[in-house]
Amino acid sequence: MTRMSVIGFLMTAVCGVRIVYAAELTLGQRAGDVVTYEAFGAVGDGVADDLPAICKAHETANDLGKRVKTKAGATYHLGRRALTAVIATDTDWGTSRFIIDDSLDVEDHRKALFEVRSLLKPVAVKIDRLARDQRQLDVRPPLDCLVVVQNNNKKIFIRRGLNQNSGTAQQEPFILRRDGTIEGAITWDYEMVTKVTARPIDPVPLILRGGIFTHTGNRMRQEKGYNYWGRNIRITRSNTEVQGLTHRVIGEGEFGHPYGGFLSIGESADITLRDCMIDSRKTYKTIGAAGKPVSMGSYGYSASHVVNFKMIGCRMEAVNDRSRWGVIGSNFMKNILLDGCVLSRMDVHQGVAGEYTIRKCTLGYAGLNAIGRGKLVVEDSTLHGGSLISFRSDYGSTWEGDVVIRNCRWIPNAGAIPARPVLFGMSNDGTHDFGYACFMPRTIKIDGLIIDDAHHPEKYQGVFVFGDPIGSAKAARPFPYALTESVRVKGVQTASGLPLGRSTNPEVERAIAWTLP
Repeated sequence: MTRMSVIGFLMTAVCGVRIVYAAELTLGQRAGDVVTYEAFGAVGDGVADDLPAICKAHETANDLGKRVKTKAGATYHLGRRALTAVIATDTDWGTSRFIIDDSLDVEDHRKALFEVRSLLKPVAVKIDRLARDQRQLDVRPPLDCLVVVQNNNKKIFIRRGLNQNSGTAQQEPFILRRDGTIEGAITWDYEMVTKVTARPIDPVPLILRGGIFTHTGNRMRQEKGYNYWGRNIRITRSNTEVQGLTHRVIGEGEFGHPYGGFLSIGESADITLRDCMIDSRKTYKTIGAAGKPVSMGSYGYSASHVVNFKMIGCRMEAVNDRSRWGVIGSNFMKNILLDGCVLSRMDVHQGVAGEYTIRKCTLGYAGLNAIGRGKLVVEDSTLHGGSLISFRSDYGSTWEGDVVIRNCRWIPNAGAIPARPVLFGMSNDGTHDFGYACFMPRTIKIDGLIIDDAHHPEKYQGVFVFGDPIGSAKAARPFPYALTESVRVKGVQTASGLPLGRSTNPEVERAIAWTLP
């Protein structure tokens, strides 16, 4: 099939004939009809730079609609050149190995090595205004689309603390169906929309399977600020699943700068990461925006502007190694599911809306972090964070919605002695404008929780549901923090034998309707 014929059937798909698109890819990717890296000059000895050949192989596979399959036992060196292999068809890396060496100079440290990208072009969609919780538009795109809207005239997530900033333009993703319905209800009121992007969602799943990556860390020295590295796999194609990928980190030295995620997902919908194993990275220091030392976050997984994000059976080692940074960071998300994962943390920085579910997981010392609105459910899981759930104070500790805990176990501070552990860590004294109203969870329901607080300091008073989330009384709180309405607890057991406390702040304790055993 020629490049022109491929473009032809893609254009047909955009016009709405989706069955043609699916049939063409299925025929072009049938078993035995594959492209190999060796056909384009890859050596696979772990020494020669194979990235140019890999780029050509994927370019050809994309043109012909064929899948890519690597050679078992091969070790491909990805060199230091500023090249990106674009993946638009199923790719099976199997047990092949890949070498990434960032210990010496690279041409462009921000550039991705691979990008999983759709061949469908963005479509024009006009949106002037949006209302919170809106679920319908008078717009009919030719295909279901992942839409990202933005209002550059309003700032949200105005960060507080050592990494303070002036905020981010109001924005969010959602799925716009062909009939105009919205999946991922609108989070904010938009007086105007200054920017819209609409990327068609490929109706056929793309599967990226296998691959064992060994990655030598960078040696960059920069005293102030962050200088994030790429040298990764970037995913911007909706309807993509990554299965069984392994990423091992070696050779990290005394100095280095952070990575923005080896699997870095952006502006897409329906993404599944299944049975992946990605190492966390060493924590380094820099001088932050407030002129004081801060730790630099370096991620194994990152996701931004994604609707329907799933991690299933993803695992890592040493989840309680405090010299390593928490393995996941995300921004502007809607609907997250972690199922059967073992990870050092799960974190949403600039918000998740909709359903945020942690099921049958183990989370390490860096814990579970939450900011956003909707329903947060943690069930059948073991957590090791300083709090059972930490609501990030640098973004206002806001969760506008409900929290449900079922049949979980919490080991505060991964067993280290805490001074006064609290189930829900949060802090907002009402004096900072984050760009939005802030809320404690509206309701909290706990049904089955074991708290392993056997190791504790002298004069220990036990675990509290809340600490002091609002601080001491102030003359004025110009940006008030809405308090929780009700807390219902049953089936809580503590290793210390001490009962569960309510809050260390009397004002908070009096304001909430409590149902405790």
